[in-house]
Amino acid sequence: MKKGLKVLLVASESAPFVKSGGLGDVVGSLPKALQKKNVDVRVVIPRHRVIKNETMYGVEFLGEFDVYLQWRKQRAKVLVKPGEVPVYFIENDYYFSRGALYGFDDDNERFAFFGKAVLDMLAMLDFYPDVIHCNDWQTGPVCMYLKEMYNKVTEYSKIKTLFTVHNLQYQGRFSLDTMELLGVSDWVYANIEFYNTVCYMKMGLVYADYISTVSGTYAQEIQTPEYGYGMDGILRSRSDRLCGILNGIDFTANNPETDGFIVKHFSAAHPEGKTENKHALQKRLGLEEREVPLIAMITRLADQKGVDILAPVLDEMMRRDVQFVLLGTGEPSYEYTFRSLQSRYPGRVSANIFFDEALAQQIYASADLFLMPSKFEPCGLGQMFSLRFGTVPIARKTGGLADTIRQYNPETKEGNGFLFETYDCGGLLWALDEALRTYHMGREEWAHVVKNAMLCDYSWESSAVQYIALYEKLKEN
Repeated sequence: MKKGLKVLLVASESAPFVKSGGLGDVVGSLPKALQKKNVDVRVVIPRHRVIKNETMYGVEFLGEFDVYLQWRKQRAKVLVKPGEVPVYFIENDYYFSRGALYGFDDDNERFAFFGKAVLDMLAMLDFYPDVIHCNDWQTGPVCMYLKEMYNKVTEYSKIKTLFTVHNLQYQGRFSLDTMELLGVSDWVYANIEFYNTVCYMKMGLVYADYISTVSGTYAQEIQTPEYGYGMDGILRSRSDRLCGILNGIDFTANNPETDGFIVKHFSAAHPEGKTENKHALQKRLGLEEREVPLIAMITRLADQKGVDILAPVLDEMMRRDVQFVLLGTGEPSYEYTFRSLQSRYPGRVSANIFFDEALAQQIYASADLFLMPSKFEPCGLGQMFSLRFGTVPIARKTGGLADTIRQYNPETKEGNGFLFETYDCGGLLWALDEALRTYHMGREEWAHVVKNAMLCDYSWESSAVQYIALYEKLKEN
């Protein structure tokens, strides 16, 4: 790597401060991997009110300035949490002192403010990165403002942008009067208008110097009408500037040999402790304490996650001699479905309609099978966590699931999970039965699958190298 590569990751959330899903995990872990490879990497997110107080110890105030959105004027305060990867916070109580991250009528204004504040912050810090790495629709305005308003300033004119799509379904679409709010010329309209709305996702796709997404398969899928959500044409037109780089997980924080949340540590070489974790989880959740395949699902309860094809066959699944554990929240109708399932199968089903990090780790370490029947999955982190802890995934062959899971073959002893392709109830049950058939072949056979799973390396190591190569390519062009 050439000396002095400087990168600023811009996002709306980052673990451990605040996260609503995989985006927060990625922004929390990728910079650590980049820093270990001598990249001067920094992160900036909004100072959301819901950020955990305990994560903010040691935060310092750096300065403040006014941000103008046409006639609107709001104050931006800049805070930093020092460390190997400095994390900056843009603080403004009017926009970010709220009980949730998104879903407000003025999200267009909130993230337009954030985008401008990020760029103005660079001048205040006298830190001009080689690449600003933007993530999802909330950061689309950064790409647009840099090209349309800041590019005439020498220091800004050299900055390149990478825009990463974590989920194309969420696009940040707002009414056309957002044009006035943004304060851009009328000729910009064609670059940001999408089906009679102003679209922040489109800003990123059109204005970024390069586009990436979070798996190779998803990069191909989003160029098709089925997965493109109306943007496949834009993506095809920029296919020479589009690539997929698989997300990773933090292997240090998610290590069955050291994890502080689990009852008994274990490894691929010594997997015996997994059984002890399973018995402890059964006891904690009120499940029958016996040897039976334990199927787990940690998910947002939504159609995208395959709940619409799982719900109709839940009783059919329970006719097999299995136990089922759910952790997650989502659409109220699905929450009711799983609560009802628990009431019908006491001692065999545990429906936990909330999220708890400690319980999630215990489930990953304890279950035999991990269910991810997603309609689409840009990358998916759940299967990586489950593989790390020797919990074998059952998943649909799409997006990042297709890139990380290989069908187990009892004859060759190769493969780390079970896949189905057709998105329907039958396909899901077929993959489940394949997994159960292998499980019931005996402990020695199942041990092969578990070991294959645990030996998979989906850390950030190789992905960080790919990102650095892309940053260097952008810097040089």
